[in-house]
Amino acid sequence: MHVPLIDAVVANDYDRVRDMIANGVDLEYRDEDGRTALLAAVTANNIEIARVLMEAGADVNAQDDILDSPYLLAGARGYNEILQLTLEHGANLTSTNRYGGTALIPACERGHAETVAMLIAAGVDVNHVNNLGWSGLLEVVILGDGSEPYINITKQLIDAGADVNLADKDGVTPLQHAQHRGFGRIATLLDNAGGK
Repeated sequence: MHVPLIDAVVANDYDRVRDMIANGVDLEYRDEDGRTALLAAVTANNIEIARVLMEAGADVNAQDDILDSPYLLAGARGYNEILQLTLEHGANLTSTNRYGGTALIPACERGHAETVAMLIAAGVDVNHVNNLGWSGLLEVVILGDGSEPYINITKQLIDAGADVNLADKDGVTPLQHAQHRGFGRIATLLDNAGGK
């Protein structure tokens, strides 16, 4: 099933996208995966096409069949210019992905420190827990590698009021995970913040 607007986005045909918008194309028309043109633009990190679609009113919160939305995907992938645009165009900060996580949680998991800063500043709940029973802080320690971006994110989360003792479903705290994985600097940060 071909959706002409999505085809134009995938082809990176900016002029055609603009012409179709000017002619009143349905911005929310979806492909067989439930994807809108804006989500296709975000998937390709195509900032200019994403911008023109948002300025025309494309829904930044429209979720596809696997619950990705332009806002959530930009956050997860660290596409900060597009993320900023979605925040300016009504991103739903409480929306969740297929794992029950906010945009902040995969940004933490993937070490996108600047993205995390943007989402914290926007007001995303730093203590939200996903379907796995993990907060952003737990994802930093369980799925991160202890490198500088993860240390930076740990500091940001602590400064933003993250509960350092919010344990996983097995009752293991972020500090215990950090100690087990040998992440000394992260463990020190958690310990100094009252981690148990």
